[in-house]
Amino acid sequence: MLALDRPLVPALVLALGVALGGAFAGNGFARARLGDRYVTVKGISEREARANLAIWPLHLVAADNDLSRANARLETSASTVREFLARHQLDTTAAEVQDFSVTDAYLTQGDVGSRPPTRYVIRQTIVVRSTKPDLVLAASQRVAELVSAGVVLSSGAEFGNGGPTFIFTGLNGLKPQMIAEATARAREGAEQFAHDSHSEIGAIRQASQGVFEILPRDQAPGITEESQIVKTVRVVSTIDYTLLR
Repeated sequence: MLALDRPLVPALVLALGVALGGAFAGNGFARARLGDRYVTVKGISEREARANLAIWPLHLVAADNDLSRANARLETSASTVREFLARHQLDTTAAEVQDFSVTDAYLTQGDVGSRPPTRYVIRQTIVVRSTKPDLVLAASQRVAELVSAGVVLSSGAEFGNGGPTFIFTGLNGLKPQMIAEATARAREGAEQFAHDSHSEIGAIRQASQGVFEILPRDQAPGITEESQIVKTVRVVSTIDYTLLR
């Protein structure tokens, strides 16, 4: 039987590790390149984060054959909305009026026979901006109260899901700890690979932090990150470690 020189044994074991495609450890994973004798590892860090800002656009509509009556109906609806917001402990001074528009259906339909029964349609958006997203979420669950009070709310693809948008603005506060955690998990992966291949890791050859992502906590069809008050923050760090033997 042909004897193997002892110095060749670690190299053969490492080559076998490369052929198997790498090793997984913790939340990171690795691959090695025999020629350059280094291993590439990825470390993942995730956190749950709660939104600290909510933006809720309420699209109001009023229609009538008399322009003054249509406008009066819109003003009544806007007043009802503000009372609704105050009742749910939301600051009405932070509610802005946007996108006021008036449509004369008779101008768009010149043919008398094709004109709709209602001539004037007035639209207006009240945008609620609040640093108390929990209160906005609670109020949005009771929006049927507005409908019962006679407020007509527009919906449709152009208005998105029609509910509040929840935003997390505290990413900078999470970055240092998450980067450190992702780096530690990457090293765990490198050490596990080195152990399995009977090698040792050395200095960092190259490192890439990766991009921070804010994702929906509940990832299911039709659910967007903006519609969820609780999000998942994720970062992936990619690091090359040299292999010493």
